[in-house]
Amino acid sequence: MATPYILALCGSLRSGGFNKKLLDLAVAEARSQGAEVDVVEPKSLGQLPLYDQDVEAKGWPPLVKELRDRLGRANGLLIASPEYNSSIPGGLKNLIDWVSRPPERLFQEKWAAVMGASPGVFGTARMQPHLRQVLAQVGVHVLPAQVHMPRAMEAFNADGSLKDEARRKEVAALVTTLVTRLKG
Repeated sequence: MATPYILALCGSLRSGGFNKKLLDLAVAEARSQGAEVDVVEPKSLGQLPLYDQDVEAKGWPPLVKELRDRLGRANGLLIASPEYNSSIPGGLKNLIDWVSRPPERLFQEKWAAVMGASPGVFGTARMQPHLRQVLAQVGVHVLPAQVHMPRAMEAFNADGSLKDEARRKEVAALVTTLVTRLKG
């Protein structure tokens, strides 16, 4: 049984944002279950140039190449993302656009766990179907379970842990499902 290798992505550029906190909890859970996890720093998304086929034709920008290499090593994805205007944040969509380009099909046959935290009452319920659609288009299998965390400003303790034990168990269950799937 191979060790699961997971690439963790945060759709928010904020280093201390709600989704980074949520992702950190999921990463710790995955590591506690024996997975190797490579965390893409949120600021990396903001440093990517906007996808442009003219730029691509001149060769991958260094950060794009690095992210493509990291994705190529992974067999799973952990994604925590807010929703912006009821959809996928631009930085996350831009990353997907860059690393999904041929010739390799780097997303093909990988499994993903999707979650999100939002200060609003919907808890990313409107963004996640859009993200699922994009991920399916590039060949990712998205787990049916998901985590929606509304009113995120009330969800976390000062140390980044979740106040609600039921929410903590929900995140742990999603991660367990992903790690189990990747272990085959």
